[in-house]
Amino acid sequence: QVQLVESGGGLVQPGGSLRLSCAVTASGFTFSRCDMNWYRQAPGKERELVAAISSAGGSTNYAGSGEGRFTISRDNAKKTVYLQMNGLKPEDTAVYYCNAICFQRAFWGQGTQVTVSS
Repeated sequence: QVQLVESGGGLVQPGGSLRLSCAVTASGFTFSRCDMNWYRQAPGKERELVAAISSAGGSTNYAGSGEGRFTISRDNAKKTVYLQMNGLKPEDTAVYYCNAICFQRAFWGQGTQVTVSS
């Protein structure tokens, strides 16, 4: 089983920054072989992909909304994936979810709330 626990969300003013973390506990899976993603879901909207990082960390991809402002990274030794978010906007307000794809199985965290408001 794979368990994911997000942290780092909160209330921030427009233009501010937050760093989300996702700590992974993997039993029977090797974290370094899992592709990791960050998704978000705003009220009344569908969950959408924000950023993705390959298992070895050599490849990253960003959805249009966060490209240039967000950075995804991972520390395989710590079994943790991060999402650095800069230049936050009110439209970034959402619950942010960590997602792991391990050998074609998907696992989700419970989410962390990010609210961007003055």
